[in-house]
Amino acid sequence: MEEPLVPLVPMSHTAHIRSHRKPRRSASTMAMRAGVAGGILGSVAVAGASASAYAAEPVTQTIELPTLTADVASQVAQSADAMQQTAANYELQAERDAATAKAAQQAAADLKEAKAEAKKKAEAERRAAAERATRAAERTALTSKSASASTSTSASAPASGSVATVISFLKAQLGDAYVLGASGPNAWDCSSLMQAAYKQVGVDLPRVSQDQSTVGTEVSLSNLQVGDILYWGAKGSAYHVGTYIGNGQYLDAANPSKGVVIQDLSGYPATGAVRVL
Repeated sequence: MEEPLVPLVPMSHTAHIRSHRKPRRSASTMAMRAGVAGGILGSVAVAGASASAYAAEPVTQTIELPTLTADVASQVAQSADAMQQTAANYELQAERDAATAKAAQQAAADLKEAKAEAKKKAEAERRAAAERATRAAERTALTSKSASASTSTSASAPASGSVATVISFLKAQLGDAYVLGASGPNAWDCSSLMQAAYKQVGVDLPRVSQDQSTVGTEVSLSNLQVGDILYWGAKGSAYHVGTYIGNGQYLDAANPSKGVVIQDLSGYPATGAVRVL
């Protein structure tokens, strides 16, 4: 009998090549690998959770740390401020102590100077009092002499000794003070001194310098005689007067800083002169 013919099935052109597909793994192998993978994943999960837990702590610390740092910084700043204030207080106290010491030294120096000045002033006053007493005695003697002379001479024509009497009276007032409006015995202005001096010999002069410049006889400055009255300013409106005492000098109550003094005509030339003796 002939065997039945088996139909030929065309073969694939790759049939002779071994299959590239991986052989199937057995269930046990897959289960084992799944268990291992599960354990690894579980470990990873636990580790991740732990890492997350550990990572969460710095968040809390990071939030609290600036607060702690700010508190410490504030305390440090306050301490620094306190130290700086203390240093400033010490410096201020040192300055105050130095100022107090300096003030005490200055006060001591001022006190010493004041004592010396007071002593000097007292001595000057003592000398001035002695000089005033001497001048007072001289004035008394001159007054007595002029009174006796006036009884024997005419007021309009004094004796030749009258000039010496006037000059002696004027020199007795040297060192007296100049006070505007004063008329003796220890303080004068220019015209009151002239009035008092010439009154010693019976010549009554007006009180003010303007009027005194118009009395007697006008004389030139080149022909002056001792006892002539000098004036400064225009005749009839003179602002100052004095008496010529010879040798280019005159005596007057000059001003508050000089008082009654003798001066040179060259230093302060007069405007004109009148003669009453």
